[in-house]
Amino acid sequence: MTQSITGAQALVRSLEEVGADVVFGIPGGAILPAYDPLYDSTKVRHILVRHEQGAGHAAEGYAQATGRVGVCLATSGPGATNLVTPIADAYMDSVPIVAITGQVGRPLIGTDAFQEADISGITLPITKHNFLVQSPEEIPRVIAEAFHLASTGRPGPVLVDLPKDVLQSPMQFSWPPQINLPGYRPVTRPHGKQVREAARLVAAARRPVLYVGGGVLKAHASAQLRELAEMTGIPVVTTLMARGAFPDSHRQHLGMPGMHGSVSAVTALQKADLLIALGTRFDDRVTGRLDTFAPHAAVIHADIDPAEIGKNRTADVPIVGDVREVLTELISAVRAEYSAGNRADLAGWWRTLDQWLETYPLGYDDPVDGTLAPQYVIQRLGELSGPDAIFAAGVGQHQMWAAQFIKYEQPHTWLNSGGLGTMGYSVPAAMGAKVGCPDRLVWSIDGDGCFQMTNQELATCAIERIPIKVAVINNGNLGMVRQWQTLFYDERYSQTDLGTHKHRIPDFVKLADAYGCVGLRCETKSDVDATIRKAMEIDDVPVVVDFIVGKDAQVWPMVAAGASNDEIQAARNIRPAYEGDEGEWGQK
Repeated sequence: MTQSITGAQALVRSLEEVGADVVFGIPGGAILPAYDPLYDSTKVRHILVRHEQGAGHAAEGYAQATGRVGVCLATSGPGATNLVTPIADAYMDSVPIVAITGQVGRPLIGTDAFQEADISGITLPITKHNFLVQSPEEIPRVIAEAFHLASTGRPGPVLVDLPKDVLQSPMQFSWPPQINLPGYRPVTRPHGKQVREAARLVAAARRPVLYVGGGVLKAHASAQLRELAEMTGIPVVTTLMARGAFPDSHRQHLGMPGMHGSVSAVTALQKADLLIALGTRFDDRVTGRLDTFAPHAAVIHADIDPAEIGKNRTADVPIVGDVREVLTELISAVRAEYSAGNRADLAGWWRTLDQWLETYPLGYDDPVDGTLAPQYVIQRLGELSGPDAIFAAGVGQHQMWAAQFIKYEQPHTWLNSGGLGTMGYSVPAAMGAKVGCPDRLVWSIDGDGCFQMTNQELATCAIERIPIKVAVINNGNLGMVRQWQTLFYDERYSQTDLGTHKHRIPDFVKLADAYGCVGLRCETKSDVDATIRKAMEIDDVPVVVDFIVGKDAQVWPMVAAGASNDEIQAARNIRPAYEGDEGEWGQK
């Protein structure tokens, strides 16, 4: 059955039909026609953010926490360009969002009209696909295709640009539309021959490692990963984007690899004879200097995006497919190898791994000046909040400490900006996560630098009754930049003092109060638990906790940028952490 309505009404009806239940956005001239029918929708909740970047990151947080497509809405020109950063962020981290933007009317496109920007052209390199809609009749099909593209295959952002006159024009609405995406056929089922070859390598390897990336979370494959790990006894490392895909408490978990990964995880990859890479892209922050990464390892690389396989590291066994389907078939194939009597002994490998785990545990020292250790704050946040809590981190030192010192037992409990490294991600992402998971405890762990980029969304949280909790790890500086200045720039601290310690500008407790939130402050170790508990008791308004921590704490272990992972330092002036004795399972 068809119905005559406007393009704007068709947009809202289409959003309702695809199951969108929340949209984060700000109205403006070009998108204004869409806001009129949105006013009447009983199925789509609109949340008025304070900046379009906040809308984009909120859509990301919603998507990462729920697994559903996040939606953000902005007007043309500066409204659309303010979405560029979250769109790029979602592209790098494979987050399914649909960004809907207004555009000047079709006759004005290309004339440099007021608030005109070629957002389709601008976002071409950072979207999975984008649409410039040319007629109102296209709207239902384009919205259906956008949601399909965003959520299938390798997830990612899709942009829909809607000229104002298209929104205002009449059209005949019918649902469902026919999706027409020629050439878009993501391969989900792996090739059986490749899976069998992978199983042979798995069964024969003496020093294998399961190298797990964020694709395992996107594929909802945590249960299959655990089954394979426990069946084989192979150690597991989870990248920054995969924290929670495998329980931290599990006996076989070695930790996080990478620039600030654990010594055991980094070194296991370096000394492995087989990497089983699942939904990961061999990012430079994991590999270090690429030509020295895992030099003795054969590689099984499974990913739904064929462009990632062989991009950075040649795969001996490339497998294109959905990671959950790959794991399901690999489990059966490995079991068949074991039944045929093919199974290497991993006892020697585990003796060596256990030695590394014992010798180089993650840890930290309390500051000698008596100030509060940020690592302790974050560790207690995790312990007091429990395994069901969701943590959204900003970018920098606090992000690394949150990845290191909170124990993630469940998937989709760790949200962060991994690929793009976007300061300002945390508060709006936490807001989106809390909207998507209203019954969960959601913490934003932010730095005093990151927090000042998007803390205006606290107003949104207060007015919309989204009671997130924000832990500001306030060290008075741009902490990670300061760490690099300490290590590589002779302690020349150029432009990293933020004044949040010395001048208390801004005063985060007063700022929280001004935004209609509860503000708390903690400066001593003895007050940490009581402050966290007090914050957790408040559940009707957002809470901001200003944790005043030492300015000189650093993130360890560390692999310097451009260095080999063999040069990992467990602490300053210790190089390398690992001396290279490979013990009974191999040769130097």
